[in-house]
Formats: sequence, structure tokens, C-alpha cells
Amino acid sequence: MDTKKSVVILLSNVFVLLLAATVVQSCLPSDRAALLEFRAKLNEPYIGVFNTWKGQDCCNGWYGVSCDPNTHRVAGITLRGESEEPIFQKAKRSGLMTGSISPSICKLTRLSGIIIADWKGISGGIPSCIENLPFLRHLDLVGNKISGVIPANIGKLLRLKVLNLADNHLYGVIPPSITRLVSLSHLDLRNNNISGVIPRDIGRLKMVSRVLLSGNKISGQIPESLTRIYRLADLELSMNRITGPIPGSFGKMSVLATFNLGGNLISGEIPGSLMASSISNLNLSGNLITGRIPNTFGPRSYFTVLDLANNRLQGPIPTSIAAASFIGHLDVSHNHLCGKIPTGSPFDHLDATSFAYNTCLCGKPLGNCKK
Repeated sequence: MDTKKSVVILLSNVFVLLLAATVVQSCLPSDRAALLEFRAKLNEPYIGVFNTWKGQDCCNGWYGVSCDPNTHRVAGITLRGESEEPIFQKAKRSGLMTGSISPSICKLTRLSGIIIADWKGISGGIPSCIENLPFLRHLDLVGNKISGVIPANIGKLLRLKVLNLADNHLYGVIPPSITRLVSLSHLDLRNNNISGVIPRDIGRLKMVSRVLLSGNKISGQIPESLTRIYRLADLELSMNRITGPIPGSFGKMSVLATFNLGGNLISGEIPGSLMASSISNLNLSGNLITGRIPNTFGPRSYFTVLDLANNRLQGPIPTSIAAASFIGHLDVSHNHLCGKIPTGSPFDHLDATSFAYNTCLCGKPLGNCKK
């Protein structure tokens, strides 16, 4: 009898342990409820990304949901409207999702990644409570119709490494608190309606390698503090309303490769340091730049793109340009340049459009110079 009781007790204990393990390994009911609230505000009729959001365990088989293996809390939401995954292959199309991002997403307090990208139709604002997700490292909402402002206290997200809000309808200013994101490595706010100035102390973002702000309504001058970000490799500020001169210290940055200022209201002269720097893609076109093209090219000058078109540059094309190690695409059209176009590389592979609409440039590939 005692043996039977022992076996029953043992089996009961094993059942309790198995039940406890099952409960622990399932996602929290509160996380599941928050995900269903989030899903209720969205409509995705073509791909069926939410068809798997069924059952009690949101950590198991729910498309785009990932959980921490130790805590079983929801750690990531990854929903991309452009994907090569089988669910998209089967639908034979890209995704279209409408609706808005519900503030219920903020109830998922262990989130480290939110990627809701390229759905083309998601509108509404960014929930301001998102700034209260202390573990968030990756926020990517690119390619939607999200409007409103960037949350004012986004600088509270001290672990954030990627902030991509490009290709939306955001307006307002870049929040000053953004300069507190000391872990940030990638900032992309391109193609919105953001106005105001670039925060003067943006140079505090010591870890950032890409700052992409093109296609907005940003005004004011280029903060010189940007030149103190030693990791900065890509700086794109084109198609804004930026004024003032180009700080010469950009030419002294060790890893800056892309420097795009095209389509602004920048004035002053081109700093000579830019022509013998680490920059390989330099676009200064469509500004109000005056003076001469600096005669400071040398063996360190390596340009895949050098675009100086549509400015107010005068004088000749400098002779030192022949010393550059490589120039792929060169455009100096629509200026006030004068004199003979140098011969040899890189000029032997350029056509007339690269030099057109200047005051008195001559020589190949334009007409012969008058004697």
C-alpha cells in the first residue's frame, strides 16, 4: 500500500513539474494579450502574416514574433512587407498593410527589436510610450505612411543602436534628446517632412556610422560637431534647406566616405581639404557655392563620384586633378568655369554633359579652344 502511495505521489510530482515547465515555456498571457491588441489595429489581407497568431503560446509559431529563451518574454516583432520568405513567395507579391501602430506595443516591456517595415500603408503616429521600452535596440518603421512627430523623449532609449524612420510622413523637428542615444550606430530619417535644425551637439553620438537626413525641410547650418564623430562613414544631408559654409574639418575625418550635400542653399567656398580626404562620394551639386575648385588633388584623391554641378564656381579646372588616383563620375556643369579642360585621365572617359553650361570651358569633349 505504501509503495502504491509513493508511486502516486511520485507521478503527481512529475505531472506538476511538467505542467510548471509547460507554463514557464509559454509566453506570458499579458504579452499574448498585448500582441493581439497590436494586431487588432492592423489589416493585412494579401500575405497572411497574422494567420499564425493563434493558440496560447505566442512564442511558438507566431510569424514575426521572437521570445527570450530564458524569460519567455516577447523580445522582438519583425514584420517586413518586402521579403523573400516562403509566405511571400507563395503570395507572389509584396505586402500592403493598413491601420496604425497600437500603443499596446508598449506593454511588451522586454522588447529589444521592433521592425514594421515597407508595408506602404500603415499610418497614424509613433506611440510616444515607445520611449519607455528600456531594452529597445532596434526601431525600424521605414516605408510606411506614419505621420506626426518623433517622440520628444526618444533619447531615453539608451540601448538603441538602429533608428530607421525613413520614407514616411513625419514632421516636426529632430528632438534634441536624440543626442543622448550614445549607443546609436545608424540614424535614418530620410524622405519625411522634418524641419528645424540639426541639433548642434549631434557630435555626442560617438558610435554612429551613418547619419542619413536627405529629403526633408531641415534648415540652419551644418553642425561642426559632426566632424568629431570618428566612426562616421556616411553623411547624407541632400535635398534640404541647409545654409552656411562647409566646415573644413570634414576633410580631416578618417573614415568619412560619402558626403552628400546636394540640393541645399550652402554658400562659401569648397574647403581644399575635401579634395584630398577619405571621401570617395562627394556631392555638392545644386547649391550656392562660389570661388574656385580647390587645386589640392593628390594621390589620396579617390572619387567614385565628384559632383560639383549647378553652383557658382569660377576659374579653371585645377591642374592637380590629374594627380588623383581615380575619378569615376565627374560633373562640373552649370557653373561659371573657364579655360581648357585637362587631358588624360579621368577626362578621357567623360562626355560633354559633364562640362556643359559653363562660361568658357573648351577642349575635348567640348569644342576646340580659340587660339
